[in-house]
Amino acid sequence: MEPSVFVISITPFDAEGRLDETALRAHLDRMADAGVGVYLGGGGSGEGFTLTPEEARRVLEIGVDQIGGRVPVRAMGIEPRTAEQMIDYLDVAAGAGVDAAQIYSLDPGHGHRPSPEEVETYLRTVLEATTLPCVVSSHQSVGYKVRPRLLGELADEHEHLVGVNCSHGDVGALVALCDTVGGRLSIHVGGPMQGLTALSLGAQGYLSSEANLAPRLCATVIDAHRRGDLAAAFDAFGQVVRLSGLLYGHGGIRATKAVLDRLGLPGGTVRLPQLTVSDEVVDAIVEHLDAAGIPAIEGWVG
Repeated sequence: MEPSVFVISITPFDAEGRLDETALRAHLDRMADAGVGVYLGGGGSGEGFTLTPEEARRVLEIGVDQIGGRVPVRAMGIEPRTAEQMIDYLDVAAGAGVDAAQIYSLDPGHGHRPSPEEVETYLRTVLEATTLPCVVSSHQSVGYKVRPRLLGELADEHEHLVGVNCSHGDVGALVALCDTVGGRLSIHVGGPMQGLTALSLGAQGYLSSEANLAPRLCATVIDAHRRGDLAAAFDAFGQVVRLSGLLYGHGGIRATKAVLDRLGLPGGTVRLPQLTVSDEVVDAIVEHLDAAGIPAIEGWVG
């Protein structure tokens, strides 16, 4: 399994809050040109929680049409309340023709956490209802971890289970996952902070919101590591981590979209209930980009 990086793609909206299909196509071209795989419609960077079912389907269709075959195109969606909700989304994803889809962690809401037995029943029910290649998410936001042993059992039983996205601050969870299903399932960590740690443990790479702004920089971490150029990998990794802290410290995807807009790149606005960041925040981030030489890396200059 080859190392790789995936962007959790933004979903551009116009000034009236409508899905901006032209901007989405242009944005996806930037990602594909940088060699970055794409997850579409995610609940964080993709603002998937604001999308209607029709919009969620259309985002996937556009992704497949625009960059299918150039880089992996995957569906992400949002955390479901029931297995049936997840199955319905996978049906939409399969119909759109994506390469794979993420099975998000079950989230009953209202502070409830499912028992290990309930998590297992949920995952088995979902996997038995589809033949689409799937990646299971184990995400800290829902307050529990999917047990590595269970993932190993599911991998034995379902050949269309192809990966796992591990998004936990606890490195021990990543170690256990790599030791249990490494080499059998493709493993990516959520966000860049554990990117090099993941590669050192035998995982395949990381998921990135930062790639929406700097896809070539994010891809350089993987490419340099693959070549064995650790100096270049460390340098790029340091820049990605600093950029991540800056963006998330100032609103996350709100800041990312505002900076893309300032730079004249496709990004669009955020959709309510989220609000855009101030000009002062954008000024600070653009100043950081210039000081770090990121415009040159991304081809924004010259």
